[in-house]
Amino acid sequence: MLISCGAPVAGAWADPESLGAFAQRAEQLGYHGLWSFQRLLAGADQQLPPVYRSVLDPLIALTFAAARTSRVRLGVAVINIPYVSPAYLAKQAATLDVLSGGRLDLGLGTGWSAPEFVATGSDPHPRGRRLGEYLEVLRTLWNDPVASFEGELYRVPPSTMAPPPVQPGGPPVLLGGTADVALRRAGRLGAGWVSSSRLTFDEIARGAQIVRRAAEEAGRDPDAVRIVVRGVVRPGRRDDAVPLTGDWAQIRAGAQLYAEAGVTELFYDLNWDPLIGSPGADRRVARERAEEILIALAPSG
Repeated sequence: MLISCGAPVAGAWADPESLGAFAQRAEQLGYHGLWSFQRLLAGADQQLPPVYRSVLDPLIALTFAAARTSRVRLGVAVINIPYVSPAYLAKQAATLDVLSGGRLDLGLGTGWSAPEFVATGSDPHPRGRRLGEYLEVLRTLWNDPVASFEGELYRVPPSTMAPPPVQPGGPPVLLGGTADVALRRAGRLGAGWVSSSRLTFDEIARGAQIVRRAAEEAGRDPDAVRIVVRGVVRPGRRDDAVPLTGDWAQIRAGAQLYAEAGVTELFYDLNWDPLIGSPGADRRVARERAEEILIALAPSG
């Protein structure tokens, strides 16, 4: 199982100095990837966790990190597709892939925040058909000498998008979602599944089975499907129901449980630590705590 980490994109530590230094340090320590996430805005009356209150744009943040690194993968979990046209995202993703030398992993979801749907004039429905067409548009724009698409929700006139992504076929596209239908869709259509921070260990283990079973039923190699999990780390008191809690040895042992459940990549997302990812957190404390966790859980450690 690959070990990655969340990039500084939320709260007190989401600033240029922290993002650049953390990206370089993660690469030096042998982490496989850096992951960001998308949150456009928070409704004034929404009851949201602190991590969602102040968030950098995920692709711009990853581009900044790309300029400070040379090896570490750059992932977003996830871009919500109703907010942006597939042609626009295809250009953004191809550009980041070119500038990073082919290091982008693109996670897609259909969104859940009502204020964001209103603010972007978008509608997630019909979710399955929208996501399927969206993927087809991305793939034709990234791969076909003359791209075109005529769908129910999206259209692309015969055209060319250049430069193409560095990665053959374009950046791997992982799909989010927690419902069974979304899990099966990830197995059929995506490079794999990227989990939600809300899921328990048992739900992730079950989800991985559903994704792989759907891939096999679609004639794909289930062992080639990626299962990427956001790991919310809670150092301190051990909770046996939450694998990534306790002292460093217990957290490492908890990570191994995810590997045994079929997870292919676990990223420790420190943005979900309220002492790091909250807007009101002390910036110095956030940086020091993130550095401590990054070193303690480094894959080469």
